[in-house]
Amino acid sequence: MDQELPFAELIQRVRAGDQDTAAALVNRYESAIRRAVRIRLSDPRLGRVLDSMDICQSVLASFFVRAALGQYELNTPEQLLSLLATMARHKLADQVDRERAQRRDSRRIEGGGAEMHEVLSSASSPSEQVSARELLQEVQRRLSAQERELVELRGQGLEWTEIASKLGGSAEALRKRLSRATSRIAQELGLDSFADE
Repeated sequence: MDQELPFAELIQRVRAGDQDTAAALVNRYESAIRRAVRIRLSDPRLGRVLDSMDICQSVLASFFVRAALGQYELNTPEQLLSLLATMARHKLADQVDRERAQRRDSRRIEGGGAEMHEVLSSASSPSEQVSARELLQEVQRRLSAQERELVELRGQGLEWTEIASKLGGSAEALRKRLSRATSRIAQELGLDSFADE
């Protein structure tokens, strides 16, 4: 990622679905997300069934879909890092709860180790790029015409006040409409089981 690229432009490119910018963002923030997961994954029994890479990929999938929909108001790299770390903590907590529920508790699993986990490259493979593109297309397909218009205007870099003056209504009401749509679609697609920050 070009270090000289202004942060606002980086976020705008991510919203527009720029694959190169998205890959660069992954390369830059992946280790921080995985570190946030590993720090909180202190139970070695859970470490055998939960992998920081899986949580990281889930965080990034949710982030890119929601960013493309214009949900986040991010002004600095520190805000982005904080958001990604918070998402990682929530996703990990959710996975731990699932693992411990319904007799799936990792304490009941014997054996296994690092050899059970597939090591994934941090580079985005062609199949991952196709999958991400298909996911975004499915998200866009599930949006109403009004919701798609909000996404397009956010993708152009417009602030909520500008969108409100263009479409009518209040900036907060429009932001909430898109936020509810994003949450609805994320739930339908199984991307989130909680509301991201």
